[in-house]
Amino acid sequence: MKKTLAGLLLSTLAWSAQGGDIVLDAPLPQIVHKDGRHALLVDGKPFFMLGAQVNNSSAWPAQMPLVWPAIDRLGANTLEVPIAWEQIETKPGTFDFSYLDLLLAQARTHGVRLVLLWFGAWKNNGPSYTPAWVKLDNARYPRVVDAKGELRDSLSPIFPTTLDADRTAFVALMRHIREKDPQHTVIMVQIENETGTYGSARDHSPEANKLFAGPVPAPLLKARGRTGGTWAEVFGKEADEAFHAWYIARFADEVAAAGKAELDLPMYVNVALRDPLKQQEPTSYSAGGPTDNVIDVWKAGAPHIDAIGPDIYFPETPKYHAVLKLYDRPDNPLFVPETGHTFAYARYLFDVMGRRGIGFSPFGVDFTKEANDPDKIPASAWDMLEPFASNYRLVAPIMRLWARQAFEGNVWGASEPDDRKPVDLDLGNWKARVHYDKGTFGASDWTWMKPRPANPQGPEGGVLVAALGPDEYLVTGRMARIDFTAPEGSGKRAILARVEEGRYDDGGNWVLHHVWNGDQTDYGLNFTTVPRVLKVKLGSYPAR
Repeated sequence: MKKTLAGLLLSTLAWSAQGGDIVLDAPLPQIVHKDGRHALLVDGKPFFMLGAQVNNSSAWPAQMPLVWPAIDRLGANTLEVPIAWEQIETKPGTFDFSYLDLLLAQARTHGVRLVLLWFGAWKNNGPSYTPAWVKLDNARYPRVVDAKGELRDSLSPIFPTTLDADRTAFVALMRHIREKDPQHTVIMVQIENETGTYGSARDHSPEANKLFAGPVPAPLLKARGRTGGTWAEVFGKEADEAFHAWYIARFADEVAAAGKAELDLPMYVNVALRDPLKQQEPTSYSAGGPTDNVIDVWKAGAPHIDAIGPDIYFPETPKYHAVLKLYDRPDNPLFVPETGHTFAYARYLFDVMGRRGIGFSPFGVDFTKEANDPDKIPASAWDMLEPFASNYRLVAPIMRLWARQAFEGNVWGASEPDDRKPVDLDLGNWKARVHYDKGTFGASDWTWMKPRPANPQGPEGGVLVAALGPDEYLVTGRMARIDFTAPEGSGKRAILARVEEGRYDDGGNWVLHHVWNGDQTDYGLNFTTVPRVLKVKLGSYPAR
């Protein structure tokens, strides 16, 4: 049964900007689906993950004093942290979860949720985070053999010994979380990390070649609408990559299913992407991982995986938007678990939220200086965080409302494109145009006025719009102007009937701060760097 907006507010806004108090024995986090929409439920209510992922080598007790100040300053409500296989099982069957226990305690102190990243058999293609007894024993845990007969660094997904060892360790991890985290501080778990193989489309070992010559498994045949056939017959020139994707997906699914049997948390996989706008040979990217061309293979092979999340390191607007479109599917929640931490990426939060995403997280958020490109870090690490922090401050107070409205109603979002051109939004009964080069004074069609100078660091603006009723919207943004118009041919002209700036209190009630009018509404609704939330009521009058 659909809840009213008032009920939504009462049930979702009695939470802090950090995402709310952590409740003992709260409902298990889960991802739910309805009519092609998705929501991440935390404590039984929709939740948008304002995330932060630490650097790979920051997940150690001695590093945490350099992590938490960054998370606090960013204003993240969720921290993504690796849990490495080599860290918890240095000897077969002997487990050490002392770091995880420390992490759980500190996350609760800081009022932050956790997403744990299982660095098991795959971490960016290779087994670097597996224990020494795995990565140094190629006879027992074989690597991929390429078409030339040479070994690649990636472990092969087809050998039961590797799966059994990885799965056993992951089950121990999930059992420990079940026992030590009744509060559900941990809200999601990532299975492996950027699976796939560089330099080979599949494993060409004798064992793999035998499987490749055989029939395509029935679940995948069904998904393809086929009743039989070999890999080459069903997939043609894409057969090698489809084969590899299927067996990696099955591996990930087996690990996830076993973990869920201990604690049924949402589980996802992340993606080392291929270029979304041009064709590439599979040897040039991490083949077999859930890249856009094999999502359907992964969906058929890994039913226990709740989401496939792209790791986006394309700062250009066309590429970033293309990736969001590819992974925003009726059968897949849009979730960006990892994206660049430089200035250009902060604006894309508006796009992810506007596309009903469930979370967004920049990578490398800590003060350890362990970044991939340390020479590119600003002199002040705070300068690096501030573009993201300013956007998090803007949306954190309405996070729960937005997450629920994205699942139940209509929402829109738009970031400033590279060319700074206006972006049009179709709101149904109304239209909106978002400008990024206008000052706070002057009509949008005054050509004699000089445009607002671009930020020398790059595009930064964005807006969010949520429908509260047929003619009422919640609107917020940063360094942008939004103009509302009636649909073309309607014979009407839009008017801002009332614009209120305010906030929602802990009881879910709208608290009016003041009414905008005059200079504040004569030239569209203009957002600067000051966080503002508006409730906008639209009306119309005859055009003639």
